[in-house]
Amino acid sequence: MSVVRDLRVLLRLRDFRRLLTVRLLSQCADGVYQVALATYVVFSPEKETSPAAIASAMAVLLLPYSFVGPFAGVLLDRWRRRQVFLYGNLLRALLACGTALLMLSSAPDALFYASALAVTAVNRFVLAGLSAALPRVVDDERLVVANSLSPTAGTLAATLGGGLAFVVRLIAHDSDAAVVLLGAALYLASALASLRMSRELLGPDPEQIQPRIGAALTSTARGLVSGLRHLSRRRPAARALAAVTLMRFCYGALFVTVLMLSRYAWGTTEAQGLAVLGLAVATSGAGFFAAAVLSPWAVGRLGPFGWIMFCAGTAAVLTPALGLTFAKGPFLVAAFVLGLTTQGVKIATDTVVQTSVDDAYRGRVFSLYDVLFNVAFVGAAGVAALMLPPNGRSPALVVMVSALYAVIPPALWWRRSVT
Repeated sequence: MSVVRDLRVLLRLRDFRRLLTVRLLSQCADGVYQVALATYVVFSPEKETSPAAIASAMAVLLLPYSFVGPFAGVLLDRWRRRQVFLYGNLLRALLACGTALLMLSSAPDALFYASALAVTAVNRFVLAGLSAALPRVVDDERLVVANSLSPTAGTLAATLGGGLAFVVRLIAHDSDAAVVLLGAALYLASALASLRMSRELLGPDPEQIQPRIGAALTSTARGLVSGLRHLSRRRPAARALAAVTLMRFCYGALFVTVLMLSRYAWGTTEAQGLAVLGLAVATSGAGFFAAAVLSPWAVGRLGPFGWIMFCAGTAAVLTPALGLTFAKGPFLVAAFVLGLTTQGVKIATDTVVQTSVDDAYRGRVFSLYDVLFNVAFVGAAGVAALMLPPNGRSPALVVMVSALYAVIPPALWWRRSVT
């Protein structure tokens, strides 16, 4: 009941509601755009999809940003975060329209990936800003609940966006370009929603802002080193980031497995494969929602690291029990469980980072957080490409993922005991 009460209090906070609206619209657009990319790259009849092709697409979309992500964090600590949401979403709306034109014109893959890369780069910038801005609209006492509601609601919005994408694709006779244009409209709506907040509300504080962009860019390297040093002095945040990165790697490896199984094993047609994939994404989204409900209570009872250890241990036990069947039903159950455990760890990690990292460094640390997410996901796709056969069935990969999950609880327990 205390969780419900805190949620009601949060939703009565005007600035929190407005920031949440920006997140929901933005991540709903992300879901739409990502489904359009997935269907265009993975399920197009003229494309012969393989794990290596999926890994290559992920590398093209995510790795370049991983090299510049920390530099974006330095800028997040200098630019008005409200302005980042406004201009970032306007830019994504424009770029998404460009992606739709490239799809319609059957442009070379290089141009298509360049367009998608630009949208993805701005996306990670906006998400890091949303996390860094959250403590500006919520007091420390309710930050755990806010971390449960806000990112998880965003994930559910992305899931809803994916569902909308499937509906629009059906209505528009399998037109991925029409789906991308829907995403562009939602990005525009998110940009307009950010105008309901004042420029100064989301920080950073004026005395922490360098007035000239040239000075900010020249200090990027020093700022990054400073952010890393700050993180090294905040050992709880560093340990939580290590755990969530490993969880993300495991989730990514199994995600590629589900893509391949949906494409080649769980459906005889493109439509059937897409339907199964959509069901798996929705089931995982239900797990995210369950994590939002359970995490505040669990963190209160077990502490953030206790909850992380419980989630990782649960995933270690259930992944082989459900995944080694390679059957649709058990894998859907696994999607729910891994959605719950992965999001539960993320909620706990967000709270640890936000409460142990100073506001002046938060943007840099959350950009590093996003980089770790990207590298872990791409690395998982690369490993999956090496281990998965064309039909997506690899017992060795499932066992490896389970072993990685199992490493997390004893490692955190040992570090806590040493501390």
